[in-house]
Amino acid sequence: MIRTMILSLIFLLNSITSNLPVSVIPEEGSGQTPNHELWTRLLEKYVTDAGVVDYQGLKASRSELDDYLHELSSHPVLESWTREEQLSYWINAYNAYTIALILNHYPVKSIMDIDGGKPWDKVWIKLGNKSYSLNQIENEIIRPQFKEPRIHFAINCAAKSCPPLANHAWVPSTLDAQLEERTKAFINNSAFNNIQTGKVQVSRIFDWYKQDFGNLIEFLNKYSQTRIKPNAGVEFMEYNWALNGK
Repeated sequence: MIRTMILSLIFLLNSITSNLPVSVIPEEGSGQTPNHELWTRLLEKYVTDAGVVDYQGLKASRSELDDYLHELSSHPVLESWTREEQLSYWINAYNAYTIALILNHYPVKSIMDIDGGKPWDKVWIKLGNKSYSLNQIENEIIRPQFKEPRIHFAINCAAKSCPPLANHAWVPSTLDAQLEERTKAFINNSAFNNIQTGKVQVSRIFDWYKQDFGNLIEFLNKYSQTRIKPNAGVEFMEYNWALNGK
């Protein structure tokens, strides 16, 4: 009698599960975040502390970069990830695919020489089952979803006037500290900004994305080693689009 009841239950359970959609049963590891260690190893090897990139060396190690791009593609962002996990992913993806874009056309003198000066509009980045452009990653995902002005000092556009590319991956556990460090370093670097008490000459990033920073003087004063007067004059510096390579 008991054996008959057990067999009936097994049959009932099998009938229920066999009629469920496949997507209801998650694949093993489907919620796993990507491993960014390979990206860190490449950056440590081919990017200086000042953000100068050895593109020739990276081109010789293209297979390793492709392995990391595959890691990103096979582990797309999920809603279950934390904010830090998601933002780290998108920053790393933007930077890694920018490097890949340069290598696809290397040697090249400027990213502006690619795709008629509009390399950011090309949809070619496959992450999971979706494709993106660099512009979509930055302006349709990172900026509107995270509303984090410090990301402008984390993502890199492969130009000399861009905030320097970090020679390490962005990771969730240290994301906020990394963002603080890179923002402070950029603002106080005279190669990008000239800050005086009564007048500032700053990167055009602060002009292009002014809506992200709110009151510019107040934002700068959070990080600047020089205290800026509220009524200080503001000028925006010319942007150097030459490649950030050796």
